[in-house]
Amino acid sequence: MKKLVMLSAFVLPALGISAQETTGYQFSTVKENPVTSIKNQGNSGTCWSFSGIGFLESEVIRMGKGEHDLSEMYIVRRNYADKAGKYVRVGGNLNFAQGGSFADVMETLNEYGVFPDEAYTGLNYGETTHKHGEVEAGLSGYVKGISENRNKRISPVWMQGLNGILDAYFGTVPTEFLYNGKSYTPESFRRLLGLEADNYISLTSFTHHPFYAPFAIEIPDNWRWALSYNLPIDEMMQTIDHALDKGYTVAWATDVSETGFTRNGLAVIPDDEAPENIGSDQARWLGLSQSEKNNHIKSKIEQGPVTEKAITQEMRQIAYDNHETTDDHGMQIYGIAKDRNGNKYYMVKNSWGETGAYKGIWYASEAFVKYKTMSIVINRGALPKYIAGKLGLK
Repeated sequence: MKKLVMLSAFVLPALGISAQETTGYQFSTVKENPVTSIKNQGNSGTCWSFSGIGFLESEVIRMGKGEHDLSEMYIVRRNYADKAGKYVRVGGNLNFAQGGSFADVMETLNEYGVFPDEAYTGLNYGETTHKHGEVEAGLSGYVKGISENRNKRISPVWMQGLNGILDAYFGTVPTEFLYNGKSYTPESFRRLLGLEADNYISLTSFTHHPFYAPFAIEIPDNWRWALSYNLPIDEMMQTIDHALDKGYTVAWATDVSETGFTRNGLAVIPDDEAPENIGSDQARWLGLSQSEKNNHIKSKIEQGPVTEKAITQEMRQIAYDNHETTDDHGMQIYGIAKDRNGNKYYMVKNSWGETGAYKGIWYASEAFVKYKTMSIVINRGALPKYIAGKLGLK
């Protein structure tokens, strides 16, 4: 995931808004679970950390341990080092970039612990917002040079050099820190918050691997080769709904390159063959360029609810196989809403700051989530029992 952002002093449900509007849309909240404030990843491809950490912050609230602003950049820094180690070990045959996956957050919990953001901001390079172009370039050049092994023997100190770059940009990692008047280590702070790596599970839905078994999703940012359990799409959607209904939130890896993902807080999959979307002159529509069709569809989206495609398992697979669905953004699903026609939408916390019509919140249609979900992470306790049984996780 590479994309580059309550609202009160406590949690977002403090908004308490029963209906929200933008041009042509009106949403009514059906179910809303607590999330922390909207963050801004700035000019960095670290959505995976912002959404993964946001998910964990909601977990802490759900467990009754209060609201805490956790450090995204501590996780980013640790993962840069881990990624560099694997990159050199496999001779440079690994994606080394700013992107990552939810496994980089969940699978490192017990090993690295967590920091509050105030104790580790990762802004040690003269900026007030995150800008990772320079540090990525520096790190990439360094690990590429090491992996070329020009001395015919890789030195035992190369990781010290890498950590020197990381310390310069993100800051050295303290062994202890003060928080609310008490001293903690990253590990003791993790235990205080009740966060355990084994409590979380990744799910996906594709047909090129057997259902109800785990596999490593074949995407560049899954550099850890982490496993996700494979479910039929209808069961994955049922799992999302069950989790939300039971008070959990969902870490959501998705694709936001679709025409229907607007910068104004909407995510839909318009049916570009539906007469109500394209107009009555079919011949004229067929004569338009793809750019002209996209502009027309965008204008229809802004006018109000559009007719959407009926999504199937086969459509998901074709889009994945053709690289039309890629893992390019991570966000957090925390609720369900309906539009004025009764259509279902998921309430999504983004990390692009308080942008768009809903100040950093997106409304993603059921069709969009069904079509464009690459994977999700949930608490194991959020799995419906019958699905847990099928996965052998009773």
